[in-house]
Amino acid sequence: MSRFILPGALALAAGLTALPARAQDVAAMAARMDAMQRQMQAMQQELAALRRQAGTQRSALAGETRARRALSHEQARLAARTERQQQVAQAGGPGGARPATSEHTPVILANDLVCNAGSYALGPAICFTPGGFVELAGVFRNPNLVSDVATDFNGVPFRNSPQARESEFRFSARQSRLSGLFTAKVEPTLQISGYYEIDFLAAGTTSNSRESNSYTPRVRQIFATVDALESGWHVLAGQAWSLITTDLSGITPLKEQIPLTIDAQYVPGFNWTRNPQVRVVKDLAPGLWAGLSAESPQSVLPPSPFAAPGLVNLNNTGDGAGLLNTATTYSNNSAPDIVGKLAVEPGFGHYEVKGLVRVFDDRLSATNITAASRLPGRSDSALGYGIGGAATLPVIDKGLDIQVSGLVGQGIGRYGSAQLPDFALKADGSIAPIPAFQLLTGAVAHVQPGTDVYLYAGWEHASRAGARNTTGYGAPTLVVTGCAVEGAASGTCQAESRDIRQITGGFWHDLYKGPYGRLVAGAQASYTERDAFRGLYGIQPSAHLVTGLASLRYYPF
Repeated sequence: MSRFILPGALALAAGLTALPARAQDVAAMAARMDAMQRQMQAMQQELAALRRQAGTQRSALAGETRARRALSHEQARLAARTERQQQVAQAGGPGGARPATSEHTPVILANDLVCNAGSYALGPAICFTPGGFVELAGVFRNPNLVSDVATDFNGVPFRNSPQARESEFRFSARQSRLSGLFTAKVEPTLQISGYYEIDFLAAGTTSNSRESNSYTPRVRQIFATVDALESGWHVLAGQAWSLITTDLSGITPLKEQIPLTIDAQYVPGFNWTRNPQVRVVKDLAPGLWAGLSAESPQSVLPPSPFAAPGLVNLNNTGDGAGLLNTATTYSNNSAPDIVGKLAVEPGFGHYEVKGLVRVFDDRLSATNITAASRLPGRSDSALGYGIGGAATLPVIDKGLDIQVSGLVGQGIGRYGSAQLPDFALKADGSIAPIPAFQLLTGAVAHVQPGTDVYLYAGWEHASRAGARNTTGYGAPTLVVTGCAVEGAASGTCQAESRDIRQITGGFWHDLYKGPYGRLVAGAQASYTERDAFRGLYGIQPSAHLVTGLASLRYYPF
């Protein structure tokens, strides 16, 4: 029996010995299965991520397809032209200055190669760049100036006028503008350009030559330039912003620092005219320019109650046969206004020193009462002058610009937005230039791409000059007792402006900017104060103006 028990015991012992090994195998198998499950979960997560990425790529591709479909015909033309330019440039151009052409180059391509993006080729080396905008503006004023989008700062009514107790609101599209630039690249370093710019802010009876030539259709600018880039000489001939106007960069046409206002008369204290001129500018060194211009003269005379004696001829009504406006007058000037400027850009900001010289003329006719008492006539001339400067500082790069400009002298009223007078008369009928100064400060914040916020403060001041009656300016004998009385006769309010001050602010914001042009909205609010000289009894009349403007502009180019 023992021989049966012993083998069984041995088998049982062997089975018991194998149990731990089998348990280890089961544990290992379970671990492998767990690892496989984790790998499968990871793979599932990776697959889901890939699906999401594929969906995003499909959405991006769909958006890209829609964007491509939205490209305008002009963009497609420009892209094709750029590709052709690169192909021709790879064929070789002398010094890289201009792509090479040959008898095998199509004429239309050869013309297109010399024009920049946004320009159209009109012929060999001639390019045309269109510009302008369409605007609807809204204007509210209190009191009522009966004005369009240009404010007559020197015409704010005193309280004797019923307009001083009224307000006005009007829409206007007349500031809409058309412009075009023609450029002929005669040589790589010689360029001839022609520019025109018109709007619709003119009426036949308001056309004059004082600050901006408002003839119909109203020509803002029309000039030609010759730029010799190698020698650094630049010549301009035509109607343009005066050289006295501050520039943004160098002394460069179309780069003037114009206030961002909706108001077409800008801000008191802003120095400017737009008039016919001949200008010469020289690049003296990198960051240094000098310019000299001879500009069409015209004088601003004091409004009523100013009155010249009967024998003194200061100005004359325009001759219709000579194509001047018969509803206004033109001053006597025997010489152009001469303006000089030096501009410097040392690496931080833009700075200018400028000055002007003017000549004023009148004629005192001979008396013809009797032969014994006859006095010979005489012609009088007087000099006006102004000295000024400007600075533009980028306080925060691409974020905030600060500017200041000013002009001081005598006989400079024409060059300020408030249009204070240039001269009056002395007791003997000779000319008395009016001492004055003009000052403007401003800040423009570039809040974000497509959004600018601006703030300006301006001041124009004129001093007393000439006789102590209505032939002078600012006489203390003027009657001003009725200026605050509604309905008082005009003869009791002979006020003449001494100071015009304004603070104004606003913004411009791009509603859309893309292949279909640019749609911009803007708004502006201003407060203007007009203070007169003290008259009889020490009374000093004052008037105030509150203005609000809004604008919607579309720039198609």
